[in-house]
Amino acid sequence: MIRLSSLVTTALTLGVALLAPRSGLAQGPATEIILRPARVWDGVSDAPREGQVVLVRGDRIVAVGTPATVRASAGARVIDLPGLTLIPGMIEAHSHVLLHPYNEASWDEQVLKESTALRVARATNHVRSTLMAGFTTIRDLGTEGAGYADVGVKHAIERGVIPGPRMLVTTKAIVGRGSYGPRGFSTEITIPQGAAEVGSIDEMVREVRDQIGHGADWIKVYSDYRWGPDGEARPAFTEAELRAAVEIAASSGRYVVAHSSTPEGMRRATLAGVANIEHGDFGTAEVFALMASKGVALCPTLAAGDATAQYAGWKKGRDPEPTRITNKRNSFALAMKSGVTICNGSDVGVFTHGDNARELELLVAYGMSPLEAMRTATSTTAKVLRWSDRIGTVAPGLFADLVAVAGDPTRDIAATRAVKWVMKGGEVFRDDVRSPPASR
Repeated sequence: MIRLSSLVTTALTLGVALLAPRSGLAQGPATEIILRPARVWDGVSDAPREGQVVLVRGDRIVAVGTPATVRASAGARVIDLPGLTLIPGMIEAHSHVLLHPYNEASWDEQVLKESTALRVARATNHVRSTLMAGFTTIRDLGTEGAGYADVGVKHAIERGVIPGPRMLVTTKAIVGRGSYGPRGFSTEITIPQGAAEVGSIDEMVREVRDQIGHGADWIKVYSDYRWGPDGEARPAFTEAELRAAVEIAASSGRYVVAHSSTPEGMRRATLAGVANIEHGDFGTAEVFALMASKGVALCPTLAAGDATAQYAGWKKGRDPEPTRITNKRNSFALAMKSGVTICNGSDVGVFTHGDNARELELLVAYGMSPLEAMRTATSTTAKVLRWSDRIGTVAPGLFADLVAVAGDPTRDIAATRAVKWVMKGGEVFRDDVRSPPASR
């Protein structure tokens, strides 16, 4: 019995050793890759630089420079990207991977009639399309009735189960009780809501803590929403309620982003200390100046309004602009004039995932230069997300999240649609240079 026990103990010990993580064991040298595009734009400079190469080791960039100055090991793999511009992986700061376009199914139908399993299956395709379009990082701003499913999608990407961009998630988002939807049902029926409802500071604190516990990277609040007497947007939280969310999030090292379109909702959110505001449709010169003074960024989500206006019947390029589009154009101009930091956030999910470049095209159409729009989609939004030490530029030490496009997007924003090659974390996910697109 003693001898058998010893054998069992030895076998168990060996089994545990074999199953244990290998991080403590000596590892071989990380794979080195030399990327040789026609030119490199680093996410900051005024123009791409010709004749540069990028050295990648493992999941990081280790050197950028001329072939004469970048030293690689003898066994380094070389990837030629002839005629292409290498840029940082682009960033989408307002995504909804658990939604699909509203001209396919309304928001109410998706929240009430589509199962979480169906929505996650769609999201699997959505994140792949996003990555293949050259967007290597997204911030997902609310599951819209799908609970904490965004956390699961994020984990599936991180564990290599499915391909997709890096994800920052907010889980359910937080709305003022009675202000959100779906609506229009009998008052005797309790309808599942598209976000978490709270009605006091105590409830706000409890919900923020709960979402953090379930995996939220950021907290999203609806500073205002369409709950006025005539269905107009009105503030949904007091400044004190918003400040409570900010304080709890900050205690955990997280930040708060606020949906807001009214001047008063934007003012309250700014004074409460949110990191950035989404939409800002009716922002005034005064509230944008306040945001600029407090360092609060704006994600204008131009593409969402553009899409929904067309769903409603606007024939873009033929019909006059709807009032809503003109108002948005004017508020965006005010924000730029005020010096507010603009981040790249489109509200994709309202329109097709993978069509994220639509926002960049509209940033240019509404007054940015292509160079400004590209900085917005890379280095600027990385700073807004507090991830500039990880992503957003082509620089040593950052993740090797890199995209090659045909053309120069700093001069012609349409080049962001000509994605030919995508790397995330040192792994190539798209390669149209050596493989035709139809093979994927």
